[in-house]
Amino acid sequence: MLLFLLAYLGGALTIVSPCILPVLPFVFARAEKGFVRGGLPLLVGMALTFAVVASLAAVGGGWAVRANTYGRDVALAIMALFGITLLFPALADRLTRPLVALGGRLSERADGAERAGSSIGPSFLLGIATGLLWAPCAGPILGVILTGAALEGASVGTSLLLLAYALGAATSLALALAVGGRVFVAMKRSLGAGEWIRRGLGVAVLAGVVAIGFGLDTGILSKLSLADTSGLEEALVERAPVDRGADKGLMVDGRLASLSGADAWINSPPLTAQSLRGKVVVVDFWTYSCINCLRALPYVEAWAEKYKDQGLVVIGVHTPEFAFEHDVGNVRKAVADLHVTYPVAVDDHHVIWRAFHNHSWPAHYFIDATGRVRAHQFGEGDYAQSERIIQMLLAEAGRKTVPGGVVAVAGQGAEAASNPAMVGSPETYIGYDAAGFFILPGNPFDDMAHTYSTPTDLELNAWGLVGNWTVGPQQATLNTAGGAIRYRFRARDLHLVLGPATAGKPVRFRVVIDGKAPGANHGVDTDAEGLGLITSQRLYQLVRMQGAPGDHLFEIQFLDPGAQAFVFTFG
Repeated sequence: MLLFLLAYLGGALTIVSPCILPVLPFVFARAEKGFVRGGLPLLVGMALTFAVVASLAAVGGGWAVRANTYGRDVALAIMALFGITLLFPALADRLTRPLVALGGRLSERADGAERAGSSIGPSFLLGIATGLLWAPCAGPILGVILTGAALEGASVGTSLLLLAYALGAATSLALALAVGGRVFVAMKRSLGAGEWIRRGLGVAVLAGVVAIGFGLDTGILSKLSLADTSGLEEALVERAPVDRGADKGLMVDGRLASLSGADAWINSPPLTAQSLRGKVVVVDFWTYSCINCLRALPYVEAWAEKYKDQGLVVIGVHTPEFAFEHDVGNVRKAVADLHVTYPVAVDDHHVIWRAFHNHSWPAHYFIDATGRVRAHQFGEGDYAQSERIIQMLLAEAGRKTVPGGVVAVAGQGAEAASNPAMVGSPETYIGYDAAGFFILPGNPFDDMAHTYSTPTDLELNAWGLVGNWTVGPQQATLNTAGGAIRYRFRARDLHLVLGPATAGKPVRFRVVIDGKAPGANHGVDTDAEGLGLITSQRLYQLVRMQGAPGDHLFEIQFLDPGAQAFVFTFG
């Protein structure tokens, strides 16, 4: 409700924008016709046109965001253009001239319709013209609404926010009709101050574009941080408890959201909330390169197998984090390699994720036979409690022979449970969008080939590149053979999400720990000599330490060019 109120107020306050001045004469021209014949049709036409223009902007913005690889650059270009138009009103006038011309033509038609004897038609057409002139004057609040529409996709909520904004703008016009020329005079007096505010906002927007474009928004903050918080964040997520109800039952937290947004289904035809009525459902949000998801996977698979004859349906919703996880072929291969047998919905555009208001990988939602969400678990852990919830919901659904006890799971390789006592290193991204602890002064050379050199005497959790690399927003790509990545870590397991830059062209690598071959400390994707092969884009387990916890210098040396590295995770 607060958002709708802010949207309404934002629309109402657009009347103080200097660029509204050309609109007000149109409004006052209808004042003598009375509210029913003059004011009301004008307001309806204005609100309708304004909503259409804003909706088209939202759809266009959403398309740009969904263009994963180029969306950031497109967004920066749009922001820069917006800042320039704020700074130079003459340019804004030139860019909006087609809309103004169209508004003028509609105004002439309105005059013609009035001479022909129409009653409300002229005012309605004039309202359409007013909407076309009003839309370019929209303020920051509408910018927030349209940005949310672009990021979150089309929704009833976004449409209602746009409607609230349009109603606020219509209220301003109604006020202008009521008090007449006094508003017009006041607007002229505020023109000077308004122009300086407008130019100040333009400078601020352009400064923000420059900061984001050069990575200063993340680089400076990471350098000023006294400590990285990702480890704390992971700990809090992992300890987030399942929602527990009163002693007599579980809480109700909404209903099973729509599954219609899936781009594809694996292991099953499309499922719907209606077709699942009468079934107990576990919805598991995951992505195949996420170490936390992989460690939870054996439990989810075990639940699906143990309770399938009792009416349990497990649905894995694969919602990608990295660009390569948007490839449905990659997802199908991962599902097969990981031996996932239950239905998987491919949520490529985060539609189901948003429908559930989800915010983490993994996340488990427990739905009863009537379609009500009764509990959820965010992050790894608390598997016994989660299974007892499944048993309770099955019993509520009338199942008489629900198996007791809890599954005994021993994950292998990357799916093995973490050892928190040994973990002293946080998840560490390599792309510049979220990189931390990079040891070179300043930022990596974003999107540019550069030769890096990293010493071996690193502090704990510091890392760096060796050789010629191009660092992108999500990953670093090795341009020539012989490059390496060094990281001083403390953990039992070290994983690295890797992939070949060119599909079908494997990359050989060698892992070294403290300057030596790993021997018994090698991971499942390396041998005792540390040798391994990158064949696809996925998480690779490179180290599993056998002794007591301690700090170790990890180095992965690439024998071929074309390696891509995304993120370190530890266990």
